[in-house]
Amino acid sequence: MDSIGSLFKTTREQSGVSIEEASSDLNINVNFLLNIEEGKIGCFKDIYELKEYISSYAKYLGLDSNKLIDEFNEYMFEYTSKIPVKEIEKIAKTKRKEETNKVISPYTRKPRKHNNAYYIGIYIVIFLLVILAIVWSVKQITIDNHITSEIGYVRF
Repeated sequence: MDSIGSLFKTTREQSGVSIEEASSDLNINVNFLLNIEEGKIGCFKDIYELKEYISSYAKYLGLDSNKLIDEFNEYMFEYTSKIPVKEIEKIAKTKRKEETNKVISPYTRKPRKHNNAYYIGIYIVIFLLVILAIVWSVKQITIDNHITSEIGYVRF
């Protein structure tokens, strides 16, 4: 990133443009342009915004913006991929170990999730039981197509 920033600074100075003039022409804060020229990417919250600033600044100074964006992307890849594989494996092992050592109780266990078919099946069984109870009770009340008013009916 320092090489990109120094390229911007030398190109701007050779063309005789002040940092304030470039800032007003590009409508970019002076501090942002200074941070780009000094290679301080940590001052920017959004990398995509920084890429837009680099592209605009390169076009303004007559530089190849695509080449500079590619160089910036390579720098960011190198900058963010410095975590050793052994470190990643060590973290993964500790996470697995923590998961196996967890105590599971009814209060810490995640509730079991049922899908809709489970609930539909329960509703169908309940519905069939209610229908069966209604049919049985109607059959108890009617004997030989006669409605009985007595509790028991004995046939001789």
